[in-house]
Amino acid sequence: MAIRGPEYFFEKLVICATARLGYIGSMTELHYVRLDNRQVLKITGDDARGFLQGLVSNDLERVSPRHAIYAALLTPQGKYLHDFFIAELSGAFYLDCEAARIDDLFKRLRMYKLRANVEIEIAEELAVAVMFGDDIHDALALDPTLGAAMEWLGGVIYTDPRLSEIGTRAILPNSSLEIALHDEALIPAPFEDYDQLRLALGLPDGSRDLEIDKSTLLECGFEELHGVDFQKGCYMGQELTARTKHRGLVKKRLIPVSFNGDALAAGAEITQAGKNAGEIRSTADGQGLALVRLESLADPAPLMVGDIPVTPNKPAWANF
Repeated sequence: MAIRGPEYFFEKLVICATARLGYIGSMTELHYVRLDNRQVLKITGDDARGFLQGLVSNDLERVSPRHAIYAALLTPQGKYLHDFFIAELSGAFYLDCEAARIDDLFKRLRMYKLRANVEIEIAEELAVAVMFGDDIHDALALDPTLGAAMEWLGGVIYTDPRLSEIGTRAILPNSSLEIALHDEALIPAPFEDYDQLRLALGLPDGSRDLEIDKSTLLECGFEELHGVDFQKGCYMGQELTARTKHRGLVKKRLIPVSFNGDALAAGAEITQAGKNAGEIRSTADGQGLALVRLESLADPAPLMVGDIPVTPNKPAWANF
C-alpha cells in the first residue's frame, strides 16, 4: 500500500471536514486514541485467504474491502493463543494484533506457511487507532453494521465487528496518523478513556484478559462477539470449540465487574463464602473483567477479593 505525504492528508481532511463530517455542533464529543499496544501484520499472496481460513476461528470468506472480522488463533487443543481483527485492502489482509506479542504470532504463522504462496510481514509503517462517541458512525459516514469497512485516508476504517457501541477501528499510515485524525470533529483522548469504555462493555483485550494456552473462546464471549464461525468447517482448534458449544461445557464466563478502593491485581482470586469463584483479569478505575464461575452468579453470597466486594455486571450482549 502506497504511503502518501502530509500534504495529501491535509487535503483529505478538508474534504472530510466539509463533505463527510458536516456540521457537528450538536453532537456529543467524538474521540480517537492511537493504540500503541497494537501493531499490524500484512499477509499477501495468491493463497493468503485459504491459508488464514485453515487456521483462524472465523470465516475468511466474509472478509472484503467492505467487511472486517474478529478472530482467534488457537492451539490444536482449542486453547487461546492470539486474537486479532482482519481487514482487507488492495488485495492484502491486515491483522490488527497485540504489539507485545506480534513476533510470536508472526513466527507461528510462518511455521504453518509451508509451501503456500503467502508472504507475511510486520507492517511497521502502519498504526492502529480507535474512534468512539455516540455519533461516531454518522460523523465518519461509516455504516454502523458490525464489521462494515471502507478505505479511508490511505488505510481502512471499520465498525468494530464485536460490538458497535465500542465505535470504530482504523489501520492507517503511521507517519501520517496524527495528521489524518487531527481535525475539530475528533478529539485526542488518553488510552484510559477507551480502556474504561471497553471494560464497561465487557470486551476482552487480548492476553490481558485471555490466558495463553488456557482460555477457551466460548468462556470469553467469542460466540456473542462474532469471533467464531460454527459453519466454516475445519480450522485449528475447531473440534474442542464445537464440542464445548454443543455439549454445554462452559462453566465460567469472562464478565465485567465493579469494585471500590484500590485497583485489583490481575490474577487476584475471587472467593465466595470462602471458596474459589473466579479470578480478576484487567482492571481500571473501579471496574474490570473477571473470569467467574457461572454457579457463583446464581448464589446471593457476595463475591470478594480479599476484603473488597466485587459486583458482577452481566453485559447486555451476553447469553448465559
